[in-house]
Amino acid sequence: MNTIRLFKNGSAQTLVLPDEFQFDSDEVYIKKIGSVVILIPKDNPWQSLFDSLNLFSEDFMETRQQPELEQREDLFA
Repeated sequence: MNTIRLFKNGSAQTLVLPDEFQFDSDEVYIKKIGSVVILIPKDNPWQSLFDSLNLFSEDFMETRQQPELEQREDLFA
C-alpha cells in the first residue's frame, strides 16, 4: 500500500497526490467514514461503482442459498 506525507497548513491538512492518484477534474467530493477519508470525482461520482461491477467473476454468488420469495400483499390494491 502506498503512503504519502500530510502537511499542516494553518488549521488545515494538505496532501500531495502522486501522479497515478491524481484526478482529471478540479473538484472532488470528500467523505469521512470512521477514520477513512474517501475522495470521489465530482464530475462522475458513480463511475467507480460502474467500473467495479466488471470485477465480479461469472460465478459470483453462484452457490448462494437464496430463500424463496415471500408472497406479500399488494401495497396499492
